[in-house]
Amino acid sequence: MAAGPFEKKVKAATAAAYVSASGLLGALAAVQDNARLLEWMPDSLAPFVLALVPASITAAAGWKSRHTPRPDLDERRG
Repeated sequence: MAAGPFEKKVKAATAAAYVSASGLLGALAAVQDNARLLEWMPDSLAPFVLALVPASITAAAGWKSRHTPRPDLDERRG
């Protein structure tokens, strides 16, 4: 395993996953007595569809974030 600081992409994706999953769970807890939000979806499919929300936000955060410059890797290649 490589030593060194975490890349900005990893930090952004981790934070996005935590915040989006927490937000989704909070929203579901708030509407748990009102199942109309999810009644259109089959019960066996709901967990998989709901998991796409934080995954999509995480992917977008990782894609949008910049790479951390690693000059030490350039030295090894050259």
